Amino acid sequence: MTASTAPAANNLEAFFMPFTANRQFKKNPRLLAKAKGVHYWTPEGRKVIDGTAGLWCVNAGHGREEIKQAIAAQLEEMDYAPTFQMGHPKAFELAARHAAMLPGDLDHAFYCNSGSEAVDSALKIALAYQRARGEGTRTRLIGRERGYHGVGFGGISVGGMANNRKFFGSLLPGVDHLPHTHLPAKNAFSRGLPEHGAELADELERIVALHDASTIAAVIVEPCAGSTGYLPPPKGYLQRLREICTKHGILLIFDEVITGFGRLGAAFAAEYFGVIPDLMTVAKGISNATVPMGGVFVRKHVYEGLMTGPENAIELFHGYTYSAHPLACAAASAVLDIYKNDGLFQRAAELAPYWEDGVHSLKSAPGVTDIRNLGLAAGIDLEGKPGAAGARGYAAFVKAFELGLLVRQSADTLAMSPPLIVEKNQIDEIIDIFGKAIKQAA
Repeated sequence: MTASTAPAANNLEAFFMPFTANRQFKKNPRLLAKAKGVHYWTPEGRKVIDGTAGLWCVNAGHGREEIKQAIAAQLEEMDYAPTFQMGHPKAFELAARHAAMLPGDLDHAFYCNSGSEAVDSALKIALAYQRARGEGTRTRLIGRERGYHGVGFGGISVGGMANNRKFFGSLLPGVDHLPHTHLPAKNAFSRGLPEHGAELADELERIVALHDASTIAAVIVEPCAGSTGYLPPPKGYLQRLREICTKHGILLIFDEVITGFGRLGAAFAAEYFGVIPDLMTVAKGISNATVPMGGVFVRKHVYEGLMTGPENAIELFHGYTYSAHPLACAAASAVLDIYKNDGLFQRAAELAPYWEDGVHSLKSAPGVTDIRNLGLAAGIDLEGKPGAAGARGYAAFVKAFELGLLVRQSADTLAMSPPLIVEKNQIDEIIDIFGKAIKQAA
């Protein structure tokens, strides 16, 4: 190795980090070098409990041997195969397995590489479907305030987090937004689903009246808004949204990138709530984050609505080089075995009440203004410091890491979503460390 190609002594600078204050981080980096079970280790060997399942994605815990073996075996057999006008067996096997576990007639899977790609794919499928059934005027897309749907131009257009949108111009035209469902004045410290706010779904009727249903292709919502600070839906809200969409011929898209694969104690939020969307986006837990993967699960009538024209005609001019990548399919199939064999969805449901009691024990911690929970996840709001929005949340996030716990921070809101393999004593540890971090950051 020549001097010109040798790594610099401080090799942090070259990596342009996503969703990170780069200059701040590189002055005091937080590095993770090893992971197993529900823990990370820093390069120095300090143990950190993973209170966020990575980024809401390592549902089955880190370092699962079954997944490693499946990936290695697939790599030995075949590293890559195209899925444009070609196929490989594991893609079809995985799609059949997913279809079998999905509720209702969500029985087709379109694969991609991330939640962001899944959202843009779902939006395009929705537009293509409306056109294929002779309603090409339906081009408008409806998102929701405080929604997060990834970082593609489609996703940030229907998303409703200001900082994700404001730097990038006017985004996609013809997009409107429902109001968010966070009503702390009425629902603060809710345990499970909030009592108030189902009527906010009726705002879709107002949007329909404004634009006319003949112009609206789809509505997209997260069943539980995640990145904004974990907002479970009010009781009856999703059911009402489904009714209005059906009434007006509007497709309903559930973004289950976070809620999919066990987070709520059911395979999917659609199952948990008994509401079947027309399209469902997934990622994260689909492969336990070992190989990047995402997907769109599609109801029968939507898929069949696109199967028109001559048999030799491509029905959807959309896809990715790495759609249904063999390694991703091998990993995702092994993950399904783990979820089934270890009963992780049922385990999450059984642990949820214990988790709920633990997170709500933090109600009296300094500066806590709201706590929300559903399944094995929670959001905790802290009172902001005057003139320094997000400073208190960031201080608590850093202090938690120093004390041995990884949490998620968004402004002055902190979120937790441990791996589904977490034990009760580890939940106790998470709550104890988090309480100390809040106090020390006050």
